[in-house]
Amino acid sequence: MSKPADFKLQQGETGARVGLTGDWTAEGMGEADNRLAGILDGSKAVTIDLMGLGRCDTAGAYAILRAIEGCAGGGTIVAKPQTRRLLDLVSAAIEAEPTPTVRQIGIYDLLVRVGKGVFNIANEVVETFAFIGRLTMSGLRGLARPSRMRWAPIFAQCERAGLDALPIVATGTAFIGAVVALIGINTLTDFGATVFVVETIGIAVLREFGIVITAVLIAGRSASAFAAEIGAMKMRQEIDAMQVMGVDPFDALVLPRFVALLIMMPLLTFVADLAGLAGGMLVTWSLLDLSPTFFMQRIVDNVGATHFWVGISKAPIMAAVIAGIGSRQGMEVGGDVISLGQRVTSAVVQAIFTIIVIDAIFAVLYMKLDV
Repeated sequence: MSKPADFKLQQGETGARVGLTGDWTAEGMGEADNRLAGILDGSKAVTIDLMGLGRCDTAGAYAILRAIEGCAGGGTIVAKPQTRRLLDLVSAAIEAEPTPTVRQIGIYDLLVRVGKGVFNIANEVVETFAFIGRLTMSGLRGLARPSRMRWAPIFAQCERAGLDALPIVATGTAFIGAVVALIGINTLTDFGATVFVVETIGIAVLREFGIVITAVLIAGRSASAFAAEIGAMKMRQEIDAMQVMGVDPFDALVLPRFVALLIMMPLLTFVADLAGLAGGMLVTWSLLDLSPTFFMQRIVDNVGATHFWVGISKAPIMAAVIAGIGSRQGMEVGGDVISLGQRVTSAVVQAIFTIIVIDAIFAVLYMKLDV
């Protein structure tokens, strides 16, 4: 049980002697430190006896040292070794001079930030290649021994990342198809060629918008989910527990998500194409009075399957990018919530940026191939 801080003053032939008792802590001092400082203020030849001292923390040590500084002739301390070490530690902290703040020149700060940015980019590249290598090895092990594949998590991820995303993908691409139809009608009306709006809708949706909108929606939906799920497991040290039990986290966590998106992305793209064409068809039907039969006949005759396969060919690459970035960011989560939030944000931003870049590369490639 704690005892309140107190002291006793005794006058002797050689001077005053102050014996401290009780607990000189931040909670137990009360007003004892102020009373001690008042008594010792201006005193000469004072002996501070700390042998009867109870508990003492840095606050109590600071109060004792402050009271001794008020003595005109200084004071002599009698204390146990551990108490003296505490007093020396607090005394050194009091006497330490503050580190002066050096203002850096603006150009110096700029160069420092640029250097850190270059280093971070290089580190990201190295970590990305290491992640790709581990994922590749995990996939090769799964192909060599299909029994090692965790089919239950794969089908669960197919449902969560694929089937559950059908409503938002279909709705989003349907509106995109309607917007393309409206833009086409407004533009082609000036040339008296509104009938060609069907070809515009077909090429735009099948070749570009179907896959791009699907990939962006899945990136915002699944990449963030992958990063959050794996990151939360990383924070709770569940991944460390897997490794201790001999389970490869890439086999158990990353590969099922990767395979699930590879399976579902082409199917989602197909649904997005149908929804986009349906949205455009409704607009042309209502504004131009072009029947659905006429619309679909022009799609078959003038658009063809080439543009459809061009769009579908991008789906596996988009799926690999989304699953890889989301899972990698989750594996890089540290031990705090701030790191989790930063990695989830990075997963979405990097996935969407990479999707746009890949789509641009495919556009240039197919243009060169005249496809």
